[in-house]
Amino acid sequence: MTDRETFAQRTRDWAARLDVRVQAIAIRKMRRKWASCSTAGRLTFDESLLSKPGQLQDYVIVHELLHLSVPASSGRS
Repeated sequence: MTDRETFAQRTRDWAARLDVRVQAIAIRKMRRKWASCSTAGRLTFDESLLSKPGQLQDYVIVHELLHLSVPASSGRS
């Protein structure tokens, strides 16, 4: 499994734990943030997260997934 596949699986595992539905997971270069989440359930993560420790990855993943059950009022994540 590649780092991207492992990260995507980690995201799906957390989504199952938190009982939220994810429509799509993308990993690409982002300029200003580590991740974003659309109201439609599309998650985008910065590729630099792949080289970060697992605990930091989990923190960012969970933060974004929680937007699916408790949307941010400002629309930013």
